[in-house]
Formats: sequence, C-alpha cells, structure tokens
Amino acid sequence: MNGSRPMVLVVDDDPDFRQQLRMQLEAAGYDVTTAEGETAADALLETMKPDLAILDLMMERADGGFALSYRLKRRYPDVPVLMVTGVQHETGLDFTTDTPAERAWIKADAVLGKPVRFEQLKRELSRLLPRE
Repeated sequence: MNGSRPMVLVVDDDPDFRQQLRMQLEAAGYDVTTAEGETAADALLETMKPDLAILDLMMERADGGFALSYRLKRRYPDVPVLMVTGVQHETGLDFTTDTPAERAWIKADAVLGKPVRFEQLKRELSRLLPRE
C-alpha cells in the first residue's frame, strides 16, 4: 500500500460515476486514480500498481472490463479486482464470484451490480483489502 492510504484504481466510462466514487472513496480514506476506459487504464498500469481496482464491465467494448481484469491480473496477480456492472440489471444475466471456477473465468474477486450502494462497496473493500 502507498503509505497509510491504499490506492484504488477506478475505471468506468461514466464520468459522473467516476467522480462520485472518487469523492466517496477519498472521504473513506483511500487514494484514488481514475481512468475512463481500458486504453487509459492500460497506460496507467504501465507505471503504477494499485492496491485494488474497481472496473466497469462495459466500456469501449461490451466485455472491456473482463479483458482489462484479465490483463491486470496477469500483470499483478495479487491486486484484488471488484467488477461493477449494470449488465445484470439491464439484461438479467447474473455474474458471480462465489466459486473458484467463476473467479477464474471472470478474473475478478467480486462483482457488484449497478447501481452500487456505497455501504455495499465499502463492505467489499474491507473484505478484499483489509486494513490494519
């Protein structure tokens, strides 16, 4: 972790969601770096290693979050990935990370459906990135 504040990378193509999440995470004691999509996130990951990443599923490509999560996990296998998506709400498709097989396929440690309540997000952050 960077000093005493963990660094969280937030990647989402919705600028309002990125800004809202940045403010909430910073108020909760995290440092935050944001990217608007896969391309920008890949560039950031060349020079930084986040303590945790929050990725949208659909960005430049419909499966962009899956692809980005795969590349992030290949580069930094120990970085927890929290996938956030509106796909479940919009299509009824359900992604979970309840089993090792699902986590291996999705390449994420947890999946939350949008809209995300910050209390729900904080619980996952505490589970995935425990602080002393």
